[in-house]
Amino acid sequence: MDRTKPISLWDLTSEEVEAECVSLPEVTVDVAIVGGGFTGLSTALHCAQKGLSAHVIEAKHIGFGGSGRNVGLVNAALWLPPAKVREMLGPTYGDRFLRRFSEGPSIVFDLIEKHQMRCEVTKTGTIHAAHGPAGLDDLKDRHAEWQRIGEPVDLLDAAEVSKMIGTKAFHGGLLDHRAGTINPMGYCRGLARAACAAGANITTGARATKLEQVGDAWLVKTSKGDLRAKAVVLGTNAYTDELWPGLKNVFTMIHYLQFATTPLGPDAAHILPGKQGVWDTGQIMFNVRRDAKNRLLIGTMGRVIGSRDKGLTRRWAEKRVSAIFPELGQVIFEDAWHGQIAMTPDHLPRVHQLAPGLWTAIGYNGRGITTGTLFGIAMADLLTGMKPVDLPLPMTEMSETPRAAMTSRFYDLAFTANQFWKSLR
Repeated sequence: MDRTKPISLWDLTSEEVEAECVSLPEVTVDVAIVGGGFTGLSTALHCAQKGLSAHVIEAKHIGFGGSGRNVGLVNAALWLPPAKVREMLGPTYGDRFLRRFSEGPSIVFDLIEKHQMRCEVTKTGTIHAAHGPAGLDDLKDRHAEWQRIGEPVDLLDAAEVSKMIGTKAFHGGLLDHRAGTINPMGYCRGLARAACAAGANITTGARATKLEQVGDAWLVKTSKGDLRAKAVVLGTNAYTDELWPGLKNVFTMIHYLQFATTPLGPDAAHILPGKQGVWDTGQIMFNVRRDAKNRLLIGTMGRVIGSRDKGLTRRWAEKRVSAIFPELGQVIFEDAWHGQIAMTPDHLPRVHQLAPGLWTAIGYNGRGITTGTLFGIAMADLLTGMKPVDLPLPMTEMSETPRAAMTSRFYDLAFTANQFWKSLR
């Protein structure tokens, strides 16, 4: 497999190396895991720690999908406000979901510390920035909810958010002290290293092509041979294909892009001096952060149209940097990439038991780092006796999203139009 071209800046700069790949075993394993991203590797690590034999099958290489293309914001909970989560899930599941996902960043940070993962971790929080007055009103409501349940989230006025981000472009914000940032590929490879150290195995370059139930076991057919397992976990999320009929239609797939500058000099020291990650309240979300080498990264919903050097998205990136940080002048872009996000109609993730011994967690709505990690833990718990009723949210039957492919194309057109419009301003 060709590994000469990195899929993202994170792939290029990660201090963690790729885990050793092994051949498919001839013996039956306890659990076969399809997908070498956050979900699959967290599942493998926690299954191995519980004494199960776990084998990960990855079609390309570790972190090839959304995990290695992620923005790198380790956020708590969801895009949804807490009151909406409670309304949708009810008081029992709603409170449980909010509590467990509020703990998500600390669980990620604890794993990073325990296994000494080299992934450029910061724990200075993230900022949900108001792109306008209506966005600030929404953030005030969210702040009141977080305060009611005792979470460490501060409401920032325009002057405070301007000082923390280094721009007057936003009207205020929420500083979430639970959150932080990482190099997501570094974390993904760190999970793979930890999983292998715990006894799990990984085979890369092996695309799963068919699932067959044989008695009480499963036969996973791959491009490198067959793997027999007592149970199977599908951890493919937004990169789900036709392996299980209809599964890729439970969500709408959208793209999310990033542009990264070369490392900035001392003239940019006022931009995010605390290295918080920022995401805004706009309908078409925008993000900004800095990495460990002081590169500035900006992103939005949509594909990279063109390249880092020319094309529509390059013009969009230049205009956005100029509008938000005009003092930087002309910047040089080092890299550009996009990945896929699985959006569900209600913006809640899903856990499905597709058949006896076959499970999946899917539909992360852009929160892959914490959600994938937590659901990997949940998969390991389910496989070792936890009752489904104890999951963070109810297990549901697989239900296809109406016109998922058509909706995905519509969003792609809308995001492209947004790039075009903002490249003119």
